Amino acid sequence: MTTRLTVAQALVRFLSAQYTERDGVRQRLIGATWGIFGHGNVAGIGQALLEYPEEMPYHQGRNEQAMVHAAVGYARQSDRLSMHAVTTSIGPGATNLVTGAALATINHLPVLLLPGDVFATRPADPVLQQLEVPYAGDVSVNDCLRPVSRYFDRITRPEALIPSALNAMRVLTDPVETGAVTLALPQDVQAEAYDWPEEFFAERVWTVRRPGADPTELAEAVRIIRAAARPLVVAGGGVHHSRAEAALAEFAGATGIPVASTQAGKGSLRHDHPQDVGGIGHTGTATADELARTADLVIGVGTRYTDFTTASGTLFANPDVRFLNLNIAPYDGHKLAGHPLVADARSALTELTDALRTHAHRVAASYATEYTEDKERWEQRVDACYEVDEPDTRPTQPQVLGALDELADESDILINAAGSLPGDLHKLWRTRSQDQYHLEYGYSCMGYEIPAAIGVKLAAPDRPVWALVGDGTYLMMPTEIVTAVQEGIAIKVLIIQNHGYASIGGLSESVGGERFGTAYRYPSEDGAYTGSPLPVDLAANAASLGMRVLRAKTVRDLREALAQARAADTPTCVYVETQTADTVSGAPPAQAWWDVPVAETATRPSAVKARELYERHVSTRRRHL
Repeated sequence: MTTRLTVAQALVRFLSAQYTERDGVRQRLIGATWGIFGHGNVAGIGQALLEYPEEMPYHQGRNEQAMVHAAVGYARQSDRLSMHAVTTSIGPGATNLVTGAALATINHLPVLLLPGDVFATRPADPVLQQLEVPYAGDVSVNDCLRPVSRYFDRITRPEALIPSALNAMRVLTDPVETGAVTLALPQDVQAEAYDWPEEFFAERVWTVRRPGADPTELAEAVRIIRAAARPLVVAGGGVHHSRAEAALAEFAGATGIPVASTQAGKGSLRHDHPQDVGGIGHTGTATADELARTADLVIGVGTRYTDFTTASGTLFANPDVRFLNLNIAPYDGHKLAGHPLVADARSALTELTDALRTHAHRVAASYATEYTEDKERWEQRVDACYEVDEPDTRPTQPQVLGALDELADESDILINAAGSLPGDLHKLWRTRSQDQYHLEYGYSCMGYEIPAAIGVKLAAPDRPVWALVGDGTYLMMPTEIVTAVQEGIAIKVLIIQNHGYASIGGLSESVGGERFGTAYRYPSEDGAYTGSPLPVDLAANAASLGMRVLRAKTVRDLREALAQARAADTPTCVYVETQTADTVSGAPPAQAWWDVPVAETATRPSAVKARELYERHVSTRRRHL
């Protein structure tokens, strides 16, 4: 039996019949498709979505990159078990996907990209928006998506869709391989009819596996842990992807081993869990970073060990330190010359806990007392940052977070990606639930927050979802406010105005760059932007896009505005200008180094001084072999 459909129609029908299953729970794999239409997809995928509205829900976007961000937010909130597709036209619509695809792949978050492509049959060559490549006739701008995709194919014949679509689903549902998957669709092939076997449209269930640990690796891991006097867990995003939070809490509680978290892993333990010691690395807490410096065993769980986590190779300073890497990806399991424990995080943590219990293994009481007291001291520093003496004054950025901290409960979800906020949040935010803290820091992409909040809200419609953005990030991509208004998606956008790229301004100053080009101000006579602040009204801009806007001039105003926004059932924005416009945030300074190279030769004193400090830090770097 066959059914005659266009390639686009067949693809939509195929996608609507795909499901995932993990731990006995089944859900739809492709929950919806985002799209902006042009000549490269309007008559193909566009017509197919119109043809099958019940099979495939559709969301209208305003920017192609933003549509990917929304899809990524949805996938993360859905534990990577359900995801969205994104369709675009050819040319700039397709190349606008590249940044979003890189973000998805770096963070191991699945999204299906369906960009239009130039004619496969080449009846007219070149067509509108086609890139001509003199040395290759089979290259288009869509090839830019190859290095940022975990799977890429160009469907130049209808029958080629069958193996390609199946491979796409395989990669999207593979916890090791997942990321952006691209099926480039020539515009003529999209509209071409073919007799499809009915089996192609049969319901398929893709099992998301939980592999256990190899017995030999597990036994060695137990031996290594038992031999350690000062072990430290570094919890990464893999804990969340595996939904291993409860297993990690059980492991930490049974052994007394403290748990620090990366940006992606924060929330793996609640902030008030006895073994939670906060964020680690350049944006981490003093508690976690001091433990890291003296640890003789670092147990990485689902972490990639980025430079922010390792303080660019300077953090783990104990000369006898060893690494035990529990990761479902062998590539990450072998990092830092560690002992690999290649397995699903939840499965392996459960196995480790059971094995260590048979030995009644637990860290020394003196070690537990040490990190408990250090944690209490750090909490006092957080309280000091949040404290407000005069509620009728303009808030600092930490005080903004403190006002939100007073209001939030376990149901709130915070989304952020770039600027000075990630550092403040990693150090200060008290995470109350396993999915409250949504930081995209693998790519740290400005503009991610608002569209991602839409995706998260679609996945968690009954929860308050906050997009925390600075003025620099807001100006990158406010467009999806229109989408939120159009579809009645009640996200809450908190705009923190500090008149420029505050985070990079602080970094610039520390590396001898003197904050050059980082302020949103009028230019001065010397070419630097040091004049008065620009008369930009971001609140008015958000209101012009249809959002309800609440302006807060003081801490008291802010508290009232946040409460109103949290209770709102329509998209609502809170706008506040912070007190520290010329400093990064007022939060505790970095507790560990980050390598940003400084000019080796310079005449300006600031750069010369910064280079001297840089060389001192570089001398402490080590390679763990």
